[in-house]
Amino acid sequence: MFEKILIANRGEIALRVLRACRELGIRTVAVHSVADTEAKYVKLADESVCIGPAPSAKSYLNVPSIIAAAEVTDSEAIHPGYGFLSENADFAERVEQSGFVFIGPRAETIRLMGDKVSAKDAMKTAGVPCVPGSDGALPDDPKEIMRIANAIGYPVIVKAAGGGGGRGMRVVHTAAALLNAVTTTRAEAEAAFGNPVLYMEKYLENPRHIEIQVLADEHGNAVHLGERDCSMQRRHQKVIEEAPAPGIDRKVIAKIGERCAEACRKIGYRGAGTFEFLFEGGEFYFIEMNTRVQVEHPVTELITGVDIVQAQVRIAAGEKLWLKQKDIAFRGHAIECRINAEDPFRFTPSPGRITNWHVPGGPGIRVDSHAYNGYTVPQYYDSMIGKLIAAGDSREQAVRRMRIALSEMVIEGIKSNIRLHQELMQDAGFVSGGASIHYLEKKLESQPGDGRD
Repeated sequence: MFEKILIANRGEIALRVLRACRELGIRTVAVHSVADTEAKYVKLADESVCIGPAPSAKSYLNVPSIIAAAEVTDSEAIHPGYGFLSENADFAERVEQSGFVFIGPRAETIRLMGDKVSAKDAMKTAGVPCVPGSDGALPDDPKEIMRIANAIGYPVIVKAAGGGGGRGMRVVHTAAALLNAVTTTRAEAEAAFGNPVLYMEKYLENPRHIEIQVLADEHGNAVHLGERDCSMQRRHQKVIEEAPAPGIDRKVIAKIGERCAEACRKIGYRGAGTFEFLFEGGEFYFIEMNTRVQVEHPVTELITGVDIVQAQVRIAAGEKLWLKQKDIAFRGHAIECRINAEDPFRFTPSPGRITNWHVPGGPGIRVDSHAYNGYTVPQYYDSMIGKLIAAGDSREQAVRRMRIALSEMVIEGIKSNIRLHQELMQDAGFVSGGASIHYLEKKLESQPGDGRD
């Protein structure tokens, strides 16, 4: 096992990784920007290194500074968390070349799954169902592009091979709009991702977003930890996640889960990962794989009892996977609300000093957050300041516990999205389960300008 790990991230995930390391008896190094000098995880780490000024490009995305911090602290491994450099193959490669262990997949695996075209091809080969679409990248020939779209059937969605997070995609409903959409998306993809390659898929009208959590070691072993429903989204950004997904037969989940585990074996995957699917009409359609720990990993931990972050560390240290699929039992239900420093209905960021911070407790309640009384939320980063998770023996109990927890949570001095979550926990569409990825946006569009603060 490692003696010292550098955590190349910030916020709640930095604290989550730090706690996992402490339980394993591993010393930690927290790197931080000037803006995060007073962060909780910086104070709790065994060592800390300031790697640059507030802007991410000069700190958390500054590869030479992170590598130098690992060198001067004599760290053995680097945990990238999520976001920032976590899915950057060049960073993973640089870490390994510098003599450290990257806690995640190999660089070549990140590249394979980071390109949506190669990822889809790999999944087809592995027997994972994919959305009907172009066979590889879109060509430059306009006539061939039109032919591919006609063969798929409208509406179609044009996507950037290097895209993610809801960027680099455009829905096309008619042949007349296709070529202009391709040209525009290609230019956006080149500017945003440095990769103009596009592909095309059938646009599913009313799907759910279901993802499968996997763990795999470098010895050819892999298991799945069931699914999460992440359909409650706004602008392709998840708001609420839960496990298991309401209303999907367990035999169907077991089947798609084993296909994902087998895909890991075939591509030589190492570490924790997530296969993301659209689910419609009882069928799963692969869209992408995230080669890192997910924001929403706690809901899976609460229903399986598996510590996913510790699993990442143990696998990176070369351990054989200690779990067999038959060992994994699914118990109860868990729901996660992302707590953001933002206006609950206008979604504008609300950085600033927290003057009153009180988190809820009680049976089945977990709070993952780096915030505290007097903490100043920086203006430079993502607005998420924590995650509130409620677990129960049933979905109904988890929902009730979440309602109580939200009513007890106090955040003053800045705005937060607690009121939005309170509304959703009472919303008939959410309570009944199985809402599509469009549900929340349609709900918000139906109540514009309602005067709520």
